Formats: sequence, C-alpha cells, structure tokens
Amino acid sequence: MIRAGDAILVLNAGSSSIKFELFEATAAGPASRFTGQVEGIGAAMPHFVARGADDAVLADRSWPAGGAAAGAPADHAAALGVIIAWLDGLPAPRPAVAAVGHRVVHGGPDFAAPVLLDAAVIARLRALVPLAPLHQPHNLAGIEAAAAHFPGVPQIACFDTAFHRGHPWEADTFGLPPEFHARGIRRYGFHGLSYEYIARRIAREDPALGQGRLVVAHLGNGASLCAIRAGRSVDSTMGFTALDGLPMGTRCGQIDPGVLLHLIEAEGWDTARLRRLLYHESGLKGMSGLSQDVRVLEASGRPEAARALSYFCWRARREIGAMAAALGGLDALVFTAGIGEHAAGVRARICERLDFLGVTLDPARNAAHAPEISVPGARVRVLVRATDEERMIAEHVIALLGMA
Repeated sequence: MIRAGDAILVLNAGSSSIKFELFEATAAGPASRFTGQVEGIGAAMPHFVARGADDAVLADRSWPAGGAAAGAPADHAAALGVIIAWLDGLPAPRPAVAAVGHRVVHGGPDFAAPVLLDAAVIARLRALVPLAPLHQPHNLAGIEAAAAHFPGVPQIACFDTAFHRGHPWEADTFGLPPEFHARGIRRYGFHGLSYEYIARRIAREDPALGQGRLVVAHLGNGASLCAIRAGRSVDSTMGFTALDGLPMGTRCGQIDPGVLLHLIEAEGWDTARLRRLLYHESGLKGMSGLSQDVRVLEASGRPEAARALSYFCWRARREIGAMAAALGGLDALVFTAGIGEHAAGVRARICERLDFLGVTLDPARNAAHAPEISVPGARVRVLVRATDEERMIAEHVIALLGMA
C-alpha cells in the first residue's frame, strides 16, 4: 500500500546506463521530485547527473579515466549505489522509498499488465532475454541491484509490450502454422509505456480526440509507430522483437528474411555475426557510415547521411499509411521521443506526402516545435508531445499497490 508522502523510485536500466526518477505519492498522483542518470557504466569515464523538479542540476560528477580502480561504477549494482548514496545524502526530511518500479522491455505472451516481482517472475523474464538482447539483460540487472539495495521493498515490473496485448489476432500473428503462435512466436510491439502515456495525455487534454484514431510516432534511437483507437493499441510496427518496422539508430527495421537465409547459406554467416549486423551495425548509423544522431547527419553534407535520412522518412511515411489503414482513417498524428520532439526537418519530410490522409503541416509552427504543427482547420491534427515513461511507471505502481 502506498501512502501520501511515500517515495516511488523508477528505474530504467539500459546497456550502459541507469536512468532514475524519484516521485512522491500525492492525492493528485505521482509528483516528480528528482531525476537523473548514471551513464557510461563500465566505461573509462562514467558520468552521474541529478536534477530537481525544476530541472536545476543538483549533482554532476564524472570519474577520471581508470575505471573501477578510480571508484567509478563498473556495473549496474555499483551505479545504483551511486544513485542511492546521492538520494540518502539529500537534506531531511527525505521520503522513504516505498516501492521501486522498473521498465522491462519484453513481457512475452503472459504479462499483459504490471506485476509484482518475485523469483519465479524474474526467472520467466530471464527466459525472454533472446527476444530483447539489447534491453532485457540490463532491465534484469537493474531489478537485481534494486532488490539488493532495498530488501523487502516491493519491486514492480512494467512492460513495454503490455499496452499491445489487446491487438486483434490478425495484427499479432505471422503467416505460419498456428502452433507457432501458440508457442509465443507472434508480434508483440514495443514502446508501450510511451504510447500508453501519450494516449492518456491526449485523452486528458481533449477527451473527444482521445476517443478518436491516433497514429503515434515514437521516433528516437529506437523507433516505431502505434495505431491507437479510443486509447487502446490496435497495431504497431514492431513485431516479435524490437528489430521490426522502422529503421532505427543502429537497428535495421523491416528486412526480407530471405536476406538472412542468404547470408547464412551462401556467405557462411553465423547467428552472432547476424545479430551484430541487425542490432548494432545497421539503421541510420550503418547506412550513413557516420552516426545515428539525426543532428550529425543533417549537418554532415555527406550523400550517405542524406540517403539514410531519406530512407528513415520514407519508411515512417509508408508505415503511417499502414497504421491509418488499420484504424480505418486518421484523426491525429502525434510525434514523440527524441527525434519526434526535436527534429523539425524529419517531421516535415515524413509529412510532406501525407496530404491524401488530410495531413498538412504549418512550416512556421513546425520549425518552432509548437504543440500543434498542422495548419488551422486541417482534417488531421499533427501534434508534438513529450513522452514520460517514468511517470507512466509510477502511475502503474500506485495502481497495483493501492493508495491509502
């Protein structure tokens, strides 16, 4: 049970970082108090930063070269120790951590809602590591580190796949014999915490639109689209793993599986080499040969960078049309995440040939990153909204444990 004034710690563990946000439970919902991250875990010069609710920097520390010998966090447990030590050093009164919420990328076919973690649940989540090799091991490392630091405190897993579990069968299956679907080989979709937050936010801002047909574009280092009707996911571009759909920072997106068979059979590739190509050496970085950062690509002037961006926008535009078809029409297109919120040029290129759907951008609004970037009276509204996965997790923690 969560009581007013209790602290909820939200952790989002990545491959070399732990992001955190500390919320205080209030009658009006979770209120953010502190946020930050340790990045570069295990690298030569890790960096810790923490901010207050007003975004003021409260701590900023980098470790000199020398790794663990210089006191730098070498693993997720040590990085969480840095975060906890900083929280413990805050002036009194400090709210006690009553629960820890974790982002977990893959929940498989069984986890369709947040769940209280125990050894049995963790074992089931560990079995899903092959389906999300870039994320799941680090999510689990964060869970284990938090359990060690907060013995007896409830740990809650919130899944990126859960929001998509109500899809129609046709949107979730592959064209394989039915026993494969029964074995869990199906389309799961990801970025669900982000999509759920955006759907709830739109419903609060405009209840009528919240009941409408939205395509949300979560465009960041990981990128996908989601078709949402009346606040519920109907379809998504990601599938069995977080490789499918749009090209991403270093991931390829959709690819003909025959290409993979060819690389195995004709060129002798093994699974390790394929995994490295598909997850780490493709997408914007692989195509450009330069970077996955859109800002770097836009400024470079290199033809390879221009082609990588052109492909990214082409695929996003194509998949927006597919998501609109799944919805039977479109009322709003919403851009979110790092690229979606900040790359006006990418938004413009994606939208430039969507007029057949009723999408018409206002160039000045788009350049200014306005909350609504479509022309007044456009048939389809085009919105820009910041996502907040951590707040979504805190809300789930309160809903699961109950509020006194």
